[in-house]
Amino acid sequence: MEVAPDLLNKILLGVDGRAGRIVETEAYRGACDAAAHSFRGRTARNATMFGPPGHLYVYFSYGMHWCGNAVCSSEGDGSAVLLRAIEPLAGLARMRAARPRAARERDLCSGPARLCQALGIDGSHDGIDLVSRRAAFMIADDGMPPPADPVAAPRIGITRAADRPWRWYVRGNVHVSRR
Repeated sequence: MEVAPDLLNKILLGVDGRAGRIVETEAYRGACDAAAHSFRGRTARNATMFGPPGHLYVYFSYGMHWCGNAVCSSEGDGSAVLLRAIEPLAGLARMRAARPRAARERDLCSGPARLCQALGIDGSHDGIDLVSRRAAFMIADDGMPPPADPVAAPRIGITRAADRPWRWYVRGNVHVSRR
C-alpha cells in the first residue's frame, strides 16, 4: 500500500517514445483485499501478481479493455498497484492515433483502460520487468518527488472493499480520471 502513493509523479515510459507522469493509482493487497484479483489465490490469469515486484500485471477488463498494474510486494503475496492515469508528456501523436476519439489531451490517459490503449499496453506485456531498460515499458524517476499531499480516496469501479481509501492522485491534476 505504501508503493501506490510513492508511484505518483514517476514516469511511465514506452520504448516507442510514448511517456507520461503517473498521476493516479490504486492499491490492491492480495489475500486481505476482497477486491484484488489475487484474493482467492493464484490462477493462470493473475499469476504475475504473485511474481517478483517491479513487473507489470496486465489483465483484460469487462471483455474489452486492458489494464496495467505494477506488482509491488514480495513474491507469493499477490499485491499490485493499478496505474489509473498519467499526464501525457511525450509521444502525443502516437497516443492520439491509438485513441482517435479522445477530444481533449486530458482524455487520452485518464483511466486505466484509456492509459493502456494510449500507450499500447496489452496482454503481451503481462509479466515484463518495469525496472529493466530492456523491456517495452518501464517506470522511471526524473527527480520529481511524490506529492506531499496526495488525495486518498476510495477505489473506483469495485463492489467489494470499496470503502477503503486506497486510491491516490495528484491534487489538482486535470489528467486524474475522477475527483
